Amino acid sequence: MLRKKVCILGSFAVGKTSLVQRYVKGIFSEKYLTTLGVKIDKKQVSINNTCIELIIWDLAGEDEFMTLRQSYIKGSSGYFLVVDGTRHNTLETALSLHEKMQQEQAGMPFVLLLNKSDLKIQWEITQEQIDQLRESGWQIMETSAKDNQGVEESFKIIATALVGKD
Repeated sequence: MLRKKVCILGSFAVGKTSLVQRYVKGIFSEKYLTTLGVKIDKKQVSINNTCIELIIWDLAGEDEFMTLRQSYIKGSSGYFLVVDGTRHNTLETALSLHEKMQQEQAGMPFVLLLNKSDLKIQWEITQEQIDQLRESGWQIMETSAKDNQGVEESFKIIATALVGKD
C-alpha cells in the first residue's frame, strides 16, 4: 500500500478541518474549533486498483504572519489550498501559500478548493478570477463541507495524481 502525506493549507476559518472531517468521518459540525499546530487524519482509498493511505495534515490557519512551518510540510506529496469563497482575502493567502509550497518542491500536485459553495450567493471571489487560475493550469473544485459537495471528488483528484506519480 502507498502512503502519501497531503497538507491542507489556507487562512483561518476557511473550512479546512470541516472538509477533512467530512471526508474522513462523514460528519459536519457548525461549531468552529481552531486548529492549533496540526491535526493528522488518515483514510485509505483505492485508485485504479492501487490502495493508497492518505495521511492528511490539517495545518492551523495561515494569515498575516504567513509562517508556513517547514517541519509540517516536509515529506508532503501533495496539498490542498482552501479558500472561503465569501472572503476574498483568503484567496490572496492561498496564492502566497502556493508560492511558498512551489519554492519548496516545484511541481507538487495540488488542488484549490473554493469552499462554502452553499453560500455562493455571498461569494466575493469572481468567476473571472477562477477562470484565470484555471487557464494557468490550476485544478479547482467548488466544495461545501456542510452540503458534502465536491469533497469526495476533491480527495479523489489528489489521490489519483499521487498514484500517478509512483
